[in-house]
Amino acid sequence: MDETLKELGEYIALKLVDEVKHFTIVRGELTLFANRDDIVKVMQFLHDDNQCQFISIIDICGVDYLGREMRFEVVYHLLSPVRNLRIRVKVETDEESLVPSTTDLFPGANWYEREAYDMFGILFSGHPDLRRLLTDYGFSGYPLRKDFPPSGYVELFYDAEQKRVVYKPVKLTQEFRTFDNLSPWEGTDYVLPGDEKAEGKT
Repeated sequence: MDETLKELGEYIALKLVDEVKHFTIVRGELTLFANRDDIVKVMQFLHDDNQCQFISIIDICGVDYLGREMRFEVVYHLLSPVRNLRIRVKVETDEESLVPSTTDLFPGANWYEREAYDMFGILFSGHPDLRRLLTDYGFSGYPLRKDFPPSGYVELFYDAEQKRVVYKPVKLTQEFRTFDNLSPWEGTDYVLPGDEKAEGKT
Protein backbone atom coordinates (compact mmCIF):
# COMPACT_ATOMS: atom_id res chain seq x y z
CA MET A 1 0.00 0.00 0.00
CA ASP A 2 2.80 2.43 0.89
CA GLU A 3 4.37 1.89 -2.54
CA THR A 4 1.05 2.74 -4.22
CA LEU A 5 0.72 5.89 -2.11
CA LYS A 6 4.32 6.87 -2.82
CA GLU A 7 3.76 6.54 -6.57
CA LEU A 8 0.56 8.58 -6.31
CA GLY A 9 2.28 11.26 -4.21
CA GLU A 10 5.15 11.53 -6.69
CA TYR A 11 2.69 11.70 -9.59
CA ILE A 12 0.67 14.52 -7.96
CA ALA A 13 3.83 16.43 -6.95
CA LEU A 14 5.11 16.16 -10.54
CA LYS A 15 1.83 17.44 -11.99
CA LEU A 16 1.42 20.24 -9.42
CA VAL A 17 5.00 21.43 -9.00
CA ASP A 18 4.09 24.99 -7.96
CA GLU A 19 0.94 24.17 -5.98
CA VAL A 20 2.12 21.28 -3.77
CA LYS A 21 5.05 21.95 -1.42
CA HIS A 22 5.71 18.32 -0.49
CA PHE A 23 3.99 15.12 0.58
CA THR A 24 4.44 12.56 3.34
CA ILE A 25 3.31 9.00 4.00
CA VAL A 26 2.84 8.22 7.68
CA ARG A 27 1.16 5.06 8.99
CA GLY A 28 -0.17 4.22 5.55
CA GLU A 29 -1.73 7.64 4.93
CA LEU A 30 -0.76 10.06 2.14
CA THR A 31 -0.73 13.76 3.07
CA LEU A 32 -0.18 16.62 0.61
CA PHE A 33 0.96 20.05 1.83
CA ALA A 34 -0.42 22.64 -0.58
CA ASN A 35 -0.26 26.41 -0.93
CA ARG A 36 -3.32 28.10 0.54
CA ASP A 37 -4.15 30.16 -2.54
CA ASP A 38 -3.88 27.10 -4.81
CA ILE A 39 -6.21 24.81 -2.85
CA VAL A 40 -9.03 24.95 -5.41
CA LYS A 41 -6.64 24.04 -8.24
CA VAL A 42 -5.21 21.16 -6.21
CA MET A 43 -8.67 19.86 -5.30
CA GLN A 44 -9.84 20.18 -8.91
CA PHE A 45 -6.88 18.11 -10.09
CA LEU A 46 -7.47 15.44 -7.43
CA HIS A 47 -11.14 15.33 -8.45
CA ASP A 48 -10.72 15.22 -12.23
CA ASP A 49 -7.45 13.43 -12.97
CA ASN A 50 -7.83 9.79 -14.10
CA GLN A 51 -5.02 8.64 -11.80
CA CYS A 52 -6.72 10.22 -8.79
CA GLN A 53 -10.54 10.48 -9.04
CA PHE A 54 -10.98 11.72 -5.45
CA ILE A 55 -14.62 12.58 -6.03
CA SER A 56 -15.90 12.33 -2.47
CA ILE A 57 -15.11 14.79 0.32
CA ILE A 58 -15.11 13.14 3.73
CA ASP A 59 -14.24 16.03 6.02
CA ILE A 60 -12.70 19.48 6.37
CA CYS A 61 -11.43 20.47 9.77
CA GLY A 62 -9.26 23.10 11.42
CA VAL A 63 -6.23 22.68 13.69
CA ASP A 64 -4.86 25.42 15.94
CA TYR A 65 -1.09 25.62 16.43
CA LEU A 66 -1.00 28.54 18.84
CA GLY A 67 2.31 30.38 18.65
CA ARG A 68 3.04 29.66 15.00
CA GLU A 69 3.02 32.53 12.51
CA MET A 70 0.57 30.57 10.36
CA ARG A 71 -1.54 29.57 13.32
CA PHE A 72 -4.11 27.34 11.62
CA GLU A 73 -4.12 24.36 9.31
CA VAL A 74 -7.15 23.51 7.21
CA VAL A 75 -7.20 19.75 6.65
CA TYR A 76 -9.17 18.17 3.80
CA HIS A 77 -9.94 14.43 3.65
CA LEU A 78 -10.91 12.95 0.28
CA LEU A 79 -11.92 9.48 -0.91
CA SER A 80 -11.50 7.85 -4.30
CA PRO A 81 -14.08 5.05 -4.56
CA VAL A 82 -12.62 4.04 -7.96
CA ARG A 83 -9.08 3.55 -6.62
CA ASN A 84 -10.19 2.68 -3.07
CA LEU A 85 -7.75 5.27 -1.67
CA ARG A 86 -7.91 8.17 0.75
CA ILE A 87 -5.84 11.33 0.73
CA ARG A 88 -5.31 14.24 3.12
CA VAL A 89 -4.53 17.77 1.95
CA LYS A 90 -3.28 20.47 4.34
CA VAL A 91 -2.94 24.23 3.92
CA GLU A 92 -1.70 26.80 6.42
CA THR A 93 -3.42 30.09 7.19
CA ASP A 94 -3.65 32.76 9.87
CA GLU A 95 -6.47 34.64 11.59
CA GLU A 96 -6.97 37.18 8.81
CA SER A 97 -6.07 35.50 5.50
CA LEU A 98 -8.84 34.01 3.39
CA VAL A 99 -8.81 30.38 2.30
CA PRO A 100 -10.53 29.85 -1.09
CA SER A 101 -13.76 27.89 -0.66
CA THR A 102 -14.11 24.49 -2.34
CA THR A 103 -17.93 24.48 -2.28
CA ASP A 104 -18.22 24.96 -6.06
CA LEU A 105 -16.33 21.70 -6.59
CA PHE A 106 -17.60 19.82 -3.52
CA PRO A 107 -21.07 21.03 -2.40
CA GLY A 108 -20.59 18.90 0.72
CA ALA A 109 -17.80 21.25 1.81
CA ASN A 110 -20.40 23.90 2.71
CA TRP A 111 -21.11 22.87 6.28
CA TYR A 112 -17.54 21.68 6.92
CA GLU A 113 -16.21 25.15 6.08
CA ARG A 114 -18.91 26.76 8.19
CA GLU A 115 -17.88 24.54 11.10
CA ALA A 116 -14.20 25.52 10.69
CA TYR A 117 -15.26 29.16 10.70
CA ASP A 118 -17.52 28.74 13.74
CA MET A 119 -15.04 26.75 15.83
CA PHE A 120 -11.73 28.39 14.80
CA GLY A 121 -12.61 31.65 13.03
CA ILE A 122 -10.99 30.45 9.78
CA LEU A 123 -12.28 32.59 6.90
CA PHE A 124 -13.22 31.18 3.49
CA SER A 125 -13.51 33.39 0.40
CA GLY A 126 -16.28 32.61 -2.06
CA HIS A 127 -18.36 30.64 0.42
CA PRO A 128 -22.08 31.07 -0.32
CA ASP A 129 -23.22 31.35 3.32
CA LEU A 130 -20.33 31.69 5.78
CA ARG A 131 -22.03 32.04 9.17
CA ARG A 132 -21.99 30.21 12.47
CA LEU A 133 -23.23 26.63 12.42
CA LEU A 134 -22.96 25.11 15.90
CA THR A 135 -22.93 28.11 18.22
CA ASP A 136 -25.50 30.86 18.69
CA TYR A 137 -25.46 33.99 16.51
CA GLY A 138 -24.42 36.16 19.46
CA PHE A 139 -21.65 33.80 20.56
CA SER A 140 -18.36 35.48 21.45
CA GLY A 141 -15.09 33.86 20.38
CA TYR A 142 -14.17 30.56 18.74
CA PRO A 143 -14.45 27.53 21.06
CA LEU A 144 -11.75 25.26 19.59
CA ARG A 145 -8.97 27.84 19.62
CA LYS A 146 -6.26 26.96 22.12
CA ASP A 147 -6.60 30.34 23.87
CA PHE A 148 -10.38 30.06 24.35
CA PRO A 149 -11.19 29.59 28.08
CA PRO A 150 -12.84 26.22 28.88
CA SER A 151 -15.66 27.95 30.75
CA GLY A 152 -16.38 30.38 27.90
CA TYR A 153 -17.11 34.07 28.33
CA VAL A 154 -20.87 34.09 28.86
CA GLU A 155 -23.52 31.69 30.09
CA LEU A 156 -27.11 31.61 28.96
CA PHE A 157 -30.27 30.52 30.71
CA TYR A 158 -34.02 30.93 30.42
CA ASP A 159 -35.37 33.80 32.54
CA ALA A 160 -38.95 32.99 33.60
CA GLU A 161 -39.74 36.63 34.41
CA GLN A 162 -38.52 37.98 31.07
CA LYS A 163 -39.82 34.87 29.26
CA ARG A 164 -36.69 34.64 27.11
CA VAL A 165 -33.13 33.35 27.02
CA VAL A 166 -30.66 35.82 28.53
CA TYR A 167 -26.86 36.02 28.58
CA LYS A 168 -24.73 36.76 31.63
CA PRO A 169 -20.96 36.93 32.05
CA VAL A 170 -19.56 33.69 33.47
CA LYS A 171 -19.03 33.88 37.22
CA LEU A 172 -16.85 31.11 38.60
CA THR A 173 -17.14 30.06 42.22
CA GLN A 174 -13.54 28.98 41.96
CA GLU A 175 -10.77 30.44 39.84
CA PHE A 176 -10.12 27.96 37.03
CA ARG A 177 -8.33 30.25 34.62
CA THR A 178 -5.10 30.72 36.53
CA PHE A 179 -2.80 27.86 37.46
CA ASP A 180 0.28 27.85 39.68
CA ASN A 181 1.63 24.67 38.02
CA LEU A 182 2.95 23.41 41.38
CA SER A 183 3.18 19.66 41.86
CA PRO A 184 0.40 18.19 44.03
CA TRP A 185 2.86 15.51 45.16
CA GLU A 186 5.39 17.95 46.56
CA GLY A 187 2.78 20.22 48.11
CA THR A 188 2.06 23.90 47.60
CA ASP A 189 3.87 26.81 49.19
CA TYR A 190 0.55 28.17 50.48
CA VAL A 191 -2.34 26.77 52.54
CA LEU A 192 -5.18 25.37 50.47
CA PRO A 193 -8.75 26.27 51.49
CA GLY A 194 -9.84 23.77 54.16
CA ASP A 195 -6.30 22.77 55.12
CA GLU A 196 -6.06 25.51 57.72
CA LYS A 197 -8.02 23.15 60.04
CA ALA A 198 -5.09 20.75 59.97
CA GLU A 199 -2.62 23.37 61.20
CA GLY A 200 -0.92 22.39 64.43
CA LYS A 201 -1.71 18.67 64.13
CA THR A 202 1.18 16.23 64.33
